[in-house]
Amino acid sequence: MAVSPALLFMDRNLLARKQNARLDKQNDLGWKLFGKVPLRENAQKDSKKIQKEYEDKAGRPSKPPSPKQNVRKNLDFEPLSTTALILEDRPANLPAKPAEEAQKHRQQYEEMVVQAKKRELKEAQRRKKQLEERCRVEESIGNAVLTWNNEILPNWETMWCSRKVRDLWWQGIPPSVRGKVWSLAIGNELNITHELFDICLARAKERWRSLSTGGSEVENEDAGFSAADREASLELIKLDISRTFPNLCIFQQGGPYHDMLHSILGAYTCYRPDVGYVQGMSFVAAVLILNLDTADAFIAFSNLLNKPCQMAFFRVDHGLMLTYFAAFEVFFEENLPKLFAHFKKNNLTPDIYLIDWIFTLYSKSLPLDLACRIWDVFCRDGEEFLFRTALGVLKLFEDILTKMDFIHMAQFLTRLPEGLPAEELFTSIATVQMQSRNKKWAQVLTALQKDSREMEKGSPSLRH
Repeated sequence: MAVSPALLFMDRNLLARKQNARLDKQNDLGWKLFGKVPLRENAQKDSKKIQKEYEDKAGRPSKPPSPKQNVRKNLDFEPLSTTALILEDRPANLPAKPAEEAQKHRQQYEEMVVQAKKRELKEAQRRKKQLEERCRVEESIGNAVLTWNNEILPNWETMWCSRKVRDLWWQGIPPSVRGKVWSLAIGNELNITHELFDICLARAKERWRSLSTGGSEVENEDAGFSAADREASLELIKLDISRTFPNLCIFQQGGPYHDMLHSILGAYTCYRPDVGYVQGMSFVAAVLILNLDTADAFIAFSNLLNKPCQMAFFRVDHGLMLTYFAAFEVFFEENLPKLFAHFKKNNLTPDIYLIDWIFTLYSKSLPLDLACRIWDVFCRDGEEFLFRTALGVLKLFEDILTKMDFIHMAQFLTRLPEGLPAEELFTSIATVQMQSRNKKWAQVLTALQKDSREMEKGSPSLRH
């Protein structure tokens, strides 16, 4: 039976219209809350529509997002979807929410908003407090700089030991004047000049070239020191520089202060070949470099290491080091008898933790900014403050240390907590009394030095 072309044309058009109708119906449905129709082409349009409807209800103007807001678009969308779940009515194909459930959801939403506002308010107050504290500190530093520059430094000889200056010293020297104050406080008893530094540096460079080419020249003043000793010192300098403040990445090979640190340490080995280079010197020189020019840093470095305490440690004078440890224990027992007894019970001697602190003047053990504050008062009070600081650290952590055994105490004291608050430490240091039986540090140390010649083993105790 033949089918007419007109009939085929009508059937084809009818079928196409049915297919188009189904596609249009699916596109109109799109994705709806709790719906079963998958999201297709209108996903972006629907999400924007939901956001616009929510903003209209909340009374907020709808604005196109800025580039900075794009970072937070995921965070912004989550509350919208949560709001839709709580506040929007259910689709027509599902039963409507009971009035009690709708009220419950609205209360939950309002509670969420209240909690969010509380968190935002708390965070805003915290930021405001931080900003106020920062402004207060900056204002205090600015005023201190003016005082140091206009009043103290021009009249250093008459004002440095006054009560006002000592109080300012304790609060911390402003970084912009710290180097100048340190230089004046350390002094230059050795009468080192910039020209002497240039001479020592030139000798050091010549020695490096000689060693690198395998030369055997020995200068007259170095005749008593073997080439192996000199080469060992130079190799140790190279190794130690790579381990000096590694987190700063400024003293390592290729860093901006690498050559400066290398020059100062090399020049010192030529200036004091009898001392040479000792591990830990790099930290002391690095702190000075951060606050002084190269030549001035060398002058301060050489004079600082010439102080009795530093010379005893860097020349590894065991007898004198034991005397310093004994003096420290006198004041340790006086200030912290319970912790002192605990250390004695566990055989934890001062050399285990004090050597690193004294060698590097706390610059390796404490955060750099805190170590600089320790240096401030050390330049004012001398070696006594190094041991007073040690007692302050022990007092700050007394409760923790009394619960530890030997291993844990040694590990804790050789690796102090990184976030040590400066004010807490200085408050602890301020409570330490450097007086025992009406004798001050210098008197106790002198008395023990007389006894040290008679003592061959152990730490002598104060008998006077």
